[in-house]
Amino acid sequence: MGEVIKLIAAVVNEFHDLLQEFSKGLGFELSDKDLHFWIIGIIGIFCFLFVQITFRLLSEYSITVISFIYTFTVLLVIVFAIEIQQKITGRGNMEFVDAIVGLYGFMAFFGGYILIRLIFYFLFKGINKNKKRSEYRNL
Repeated sequence: MGEVIKLIAAVVNEFHDLLQEFSKGLGFELSDKDLHFWIIGIIGIFCFLFVQITFRLLSEYSITVISFIYTFTVLLVIVFAIEIQQKITGRGNMEFVDAIVGLYGFMAFFGGYILIRLIFYFLFKGINKNKKRSEYRNL
């Protein structure tokens, strides 16, 4: 996992240098903070618009899907933060597989949650159907 982080850092650093050179070529003298302001701002607003449109479409079907995506995203940040913390402190082993296995754990528990919800859904659907039948008989 350390190699993956180093590779990502190298790509980001190269991209950073290219953007600084590009902005200088256009006549802008952007500081590192200016560059971060513009790049993260632009990336952020495009991500927001994508998420806004996607979540509006998904909300027509199920809020559970939105909750799952949000939770999965937060867990993704947490598992990688834990792995990075293990590398920095030397406590535990920083391994990409650990992050994946942790996310598999969430998927397994979420699958159990969905199974329980489906059981209750069909159970109550059957109860309501029987209740309506008995109401029709009493008429």
